[in-house]
Amino acid sequence: MRSEERESFTSLVAVAGVAALAFSLHGHAQLFGGDDVARKQVAEQAKRVDALVQQNEALSARIGRMEEALKTVAATQPVLELAQQIELLRQELKQLRGQIEVLGHEVQMASRRQRDMYVDIDSRLKRLEQPAAAGAAPAGTPPAAGAAPAAAAPAAAAQPPDAAAEARAYETAQGQRRIGNYQGAIAAFQNFIAQYPKSPLAHRAQYWIGDSHFNLRDFKSAMASQQKLIAAFPDSSSVPDALLNIASSQIELGDTAGARQTMDGLVTRYPASEAAEKARRRLATLR
Repeated sequence: MRSEERESFTSLVAVAGVAALAFSLHGHAQLFGGDDVARKQVAEQAKRVDALVQQNEALSARIGRMEEALKTVAATQPVLELAQQIELLRQELKQLRGQIEVLGHEVQMASRRQRDMYVDIDSRLKRLEQPAAAGAAPAGTPPAAGAAPAAAAPAAAAQPPDAAAEARAYETAQGQRRIGNYQGAIAAFQNFIAQYPKSPLAHRAQYWIGDSHFNLRDFKSAMASQQKLIAAFPDSSSVPDALLNIASSQIELGDTAGARQTMDGLVTRYPASEAAEKARRRLATLR
């Protein structure tokens, strides 16, 4: 069974946070009447967030109903059919989670671009407000011999990274994973990390590399990839999932004692995480 027995129902708290960020950006953009493009972009992001939230809620409700039905149905064939439908819904939730990650990143990058633009505008306004004659020679007075020429206008602020290209690269890698091309997904996520090592999505890309190795049944590589995530991003929200993936790989390799130790550590360090809840259920079956 895969490491993500039941992928997160896409935490509504995280989604609400993204939505709140989008609406906050919308209000920020309104302070600058001329920034029509920024307002439109933020408004579009907010609509996408709303749509994803609605899809997530609908899928979560469907899974809840099916799981309740699965508990009460005794006949073998209906149980198998329900299990298959639940697995399909889990895959849809995985796709939604990836889309929400990309959307949240796009909103963050849009906020960064707006902030950089507003800082530049503010600095220019301050320069205009300074007395033009302060420290300058009277009109018509030639500059003193050897005097340095006036400083040139500051160079244009460095352009922020191409957020759209970054989001496309991550979504391309996710697309390979969704269609089951795990080798292609591994290569695409590795390229993404190499190209955007400081991206807020880099830790998720590293997690999906390990997950893709797991789905290829290359459990040693899966463990190595998740350990790399833990070492490179120790404060990442992906660490609990990475630990659970490591435990799943250990189980597949027959290292039950190691898996139990990994899951005990997961429950101790991250008791409130969903991965810890899954680990508790697995520990109950191992003991």
